[in-house]
Amino acid sequence: MSYLTTQCGKQVYFESYGDGDVAMVLVHGWGMSVRTWDHVLPSLRDAGLRVVLMDHRGCGASSKDFADMSIHAIANDLVNLVHELNLKKVVLNGWSLGGAVVVDAANQLADICCGLVLTGGASPAYVQMPDFPYGGTKDDMAATLAALSQDRVNFLHGLAKIICAKEVGENIENWFWQIFLQSSPLAAQTLGDLANLDQREVIKKLNLPILSFVGDQDAFVAPDIGRWVGHNHPRSQVVEYRGVGHAPFIEVQEQYLEALTQFCRPILQTP
Repeated sequence: MSYLTTQCGKQVYFESYGDGDVAMVLVHGWGMSVRTWDHVLPSLRDAGLRVVLMDHRGCGASSKDFADMSIHAIANDLVNLVHELNLKKVVLNGWSLGGAVVVDAANQLADICCGLVLTGGASPAYVQMPDFPYGGTKDDMAATLAALSQDRVNFLHGLAKIICAKEVGENIENWFWQIFLQSSPLAAQTLGDLANLDQREVIKKLNLPILSFVGDQDAFVAPDIGRWVGHNHPRSQVVEYRGVGHAPFIEVQEQYLEALTQFCRPILQTP
């Protein structure tokens, strides 16, 4: 097992498949772990890509008792991991809250990050603002955090059941639930951080291609959030799937992998 030791001495778990200094880095969503990418990892390796995966603070096999579990802190871990592995060129792919993490990290990595993928990404913002009418409200977020605190096990079970809009079966739903339960209750801090997120100006300034995956039945991240990226970044493209929820990499796995590899291969193979 491989770990990145942070400045505070606690550890962030990661996995690395393949060699070289060019890689796709996969960042999971809130409360999840690297295991959520198991459905696509073999195909990405078969496509010849080096693949790196990282657990958030408080999630998966990472230390569970970080004092700082903010999105920015997790992004800093990702940046440090890229440097630790001596990666010279990366495409960052963030699912859900991981989308906010990779946007922050891409901004820090500058030219090392050559492409950005938002898979149902919770970026540029997650809740509504006066000039951003998409997503829920801060009151919605407060109610979510209260429900999570009151009955964590059953609340997470309910979340697991609605990740996918397509029928994926009880085994997949329970698999998501078990991954949720591996996360620390303290990881609620990361979720709450979404209430104040605003990465609009950061995204607009990123000088790289962006691929935004949108499921039009996403119950977690409002589809218009992913569409916003397509309307506001000159080098972006949106791939939208009808009847798909929050996990296109599971619900429409083949189509997702085709679009992802088409986007990434020319970027990562360019000298």
